Amino acid sequence: MDPETHSSTLKPAQGAYNTRMLSGYGSAASSIRAGYSLPGSGAMTPRTPGIPIHEDGEHTALLGEEERGLNEVEEGERRPRKGSTDLPPSWRRNSAWAKVRYYVPSTAWIPAYSFSLFAGDFLAGITVASMLIPQSVSYASSLAKLSPVTGLFSAAIPGIVYALLGTSRQLNVAPEAALSLLVGQVVDEILHSDPHTHPIDPNAISLAISTIITFQVGLISFLLGLFRLGFLDVVLSRALLRGFVTAVAVVIMIEQLIPMFGLTHLEHVVQPKSTLDKLFFLIENAFTHAHRLTAAISFGALAVLVGVRSFKRVCRRYWFIYRLPEVFLVVVASTFLSDKFDWDQDGVEILGSVPINTGSSFVQFPLRKMTLRYLRRTTSTAVLISVVGFLDSIVAAKQNAGRFGYSISPNRELVALGAGNIVGAFVPGTLPAYGSITRSKLNGDLGGRTQMASLVCSTLVLLATFFLLPWLYYLPKAVLASIICLIVFSLLGELPHDAMFYWRMKAWIDLALMTLTFVLTIIWNVEIGIAVSVVISLLLVVRRSSRPRMTILGRIPGTERWKPIDENPEAEEDASGVLIVRIRENLDFANTAQLKERLRRLELYGHDKHHPADEPHRHDANVLVFHLADVDTIDASAVQIFCELVETYKNRGVGLYITHLKTGPRRSFEKAGVVGLLGEEAFCKDVASAMTRVEQAVRER
Repeated sequence: MDPETHSSTLKPAQGAYNTRMLSGYGSAASSIRAGYSLPGSGAMTPRTPGIPIHEDGEHTALLGEEERGLNEVEEGERRPRKGSTDLPPSWRRNSAWAKVRYYVPSTAWIPAYSFSLFAGDFLAGITVASMLIPQSVSYASSLAKLSPVTGLFSAAIPGIVYALLGTSRQLNVAPEAALSLLVGQVVDEILHSDPHTHPIDPNAISLAISTIITFQVGLISFLLGLFRLGFLDVVLSRALLRGFVTAVAVVIMIEQLIPMFGLTHLEHVVQPKSTLDKLFFLIENAFTHAHRLTAAISFGALAVLVGVRSFKRVCRRYWFIYRLPEVFLVVVASTFLSDKFDWDQDGVEILGSVPINTGSSFVQFPLRKMTLRYLRRTTSTAVLISVVGFLDSIVAAKQNAGRFGYSISPNRELVALGAGNIVGAFVPGTLPAYGSITRSKLNGDLGGRTQMASLVCSTLVLLATFFLLPWLYYLPKAVLASIICLIVFSLLGELPHDAMFYWRMKAWIDLALMTLTFVLTIIWNVEIGIAVSVVISLLLVVRRSSRPRMTILGRIPGTERWKPIDENPEAEEDASGVLIVRIRENLDFANTAQLKERLRRLELYGHDKHHPADEPHRHDANVLVFHLADVDTIDASAVQIFCELVETYKNRGVGLYITHLKTGPRRSFEKAGVVGLLGEEAFCKDVASAMTRVEQAVRER
């Protein structure tokens, strides 16, 4: 007999400490001492005693007793009867408030915010803002082909909304290089769709395109979260994302090398279209037509950025060095030198005057005649941005959640990210904004323990938008390209590690998927590369899920226990003509379609590798025993196929027995007529009982 496993339940510790302080932001030792009366102090980790743990092994959110009660209700631990009226009014009020705190986390952590955390949050916010301001200007002007102002608004508004609704405490939401590039490609394609005409107001068209893309991105993300589709990060392969990010990094680098060499004007004349065309354009003109001063400034700035960043890695233990905002310092220094030595007079392109111009008014409804004109042409790009942006964000959120010992909700993350982009779309031209792995990690390293750091960062970006831009008049555009190239190095930095990991694991399918995504993105375009790879990734998921996991059981000699013969060499099939099969997952329409074929292969070939043309290794079974202890649910399509399977074996004269059948599947079998077809004697408590009946039937013959 194969005994059923019983999982022990971890009960929450009944500690006499106050869980209403700090609203779950207890990562810092000082905050724990301020809000808890635990014996001893120190940073809380997933193994720290005294932290309440749910049955799934995760920490409670530490957002007060109301939120813990809500989580228990969601997990089915304390679900009151529907329509119950014996609950006191105060309980119902507390439950309603707990739900508000659950879906709007800021209503929990802001009222109970501990100012002992503010120093770390403020420092993190200032440092991330000093890096984000020049980055956002670069993304908007160089990648998205928009005004620098749109990048700054994108770095501020969605971040504020996410800080109020998001579940991650360190995630920083702002424009991303890859997503900005996608927007820029659509803008460029639409503006130059008709080579015989020139748009009357290209700036207005660009703002309309960016606005409708951002609104669609926000709406798609919001709806994905609303319908609880946050499992997308599990469905799509990490190798696919790595191949896409690597390809985009190469595309961005080729795009930015053109202004770094001072070839922008020549590019407008030649007009290379694809990434390969631009690569050949660079090879032909980089050393013959380059603007020497521009190239010296851009590559000099890049060398300083790379050098300072490498120096910071070496000196991580010195906080005053590690927290140096090298990007901001390079921007300030290059702007000062450009003004001092009149580089613009020598042919170096500068940022110039940047008016805060978003159209007829600062805030506009995103769905209007001008934007709806480009709705259909931008939907595919919006879907792509939504998927890629969410994958990048959820990886960053999960990394920080694991690092600081709390849990996140992918569905609520989607809702928060979607809401941020929807609100951002009300400011014309705002770019799609998602979480960044690099900025979020830096946020945590610098002491950010709550979303207060994001609020500080967004406030500083808004102040820079209205007051700092005039001071950047002489900023060389080549320096902005250098900043983006620095980001490219970060994107490419993880490729060797991932590629070596897949090689070491002999994950050839993952390597092939990563390579395919990279090649298609480079040769064709970003959309084709990611679309084809997503389809292949989904097909692989469907293929794997459509093959039911089954194994043959054998008896352990001298016992009444049966174990899988492919995992236990001592297990033996000691009954001639009897095949005992354990189905090791729930049955549904997807994995049951191949059940007949898989059973027939087990019957003829066992677990040995074989070709369909090979001669059978085993004899046909006279008795088939199903072990269904792992089958908790079975849908209507699966029951129908199982019923057809039973009829097929009965027509062949094969004896059938079903063991370890649970209540839910048995009820489905009764409704479908499987119980009537086999008879009650075919349903046994365990394999031992079934084998006893088999032996009895043999003796009666």
